[in-house]
Amino acid sequence: METQIVLFQLLIPGVGLISGLIATYVSLQNRALLAEVRRELAELENRVIARINGTFVRQSECLLREALLGERIDVLTEAKKITAAGD
Repeated sequence: METQIVLFQLLIPGVGLISGLIATYVSLQNRALLAEVRRELAELENRVIARINGTFVRQSECLLREALLGERIDVLTEAKKITAAGD
């Protein structure tokens, strides 16, 4: 009877210890997996942003191009008027 009590006194903490170790291992595995998923998501986000920036033109760039093109057309128009007036 006393050996059974001693056995239970050792068995119950042993089971608790093993259970805790398994839980810690699973928790560490989950953290590692989560970190890997976050890293891959960040890389994918960077690739998507790089692709969008390379494909689409920002509105400010469009306005700047339009203003520059307008200035070039004005310069060409003035040059054409001067050439036409000189003839």
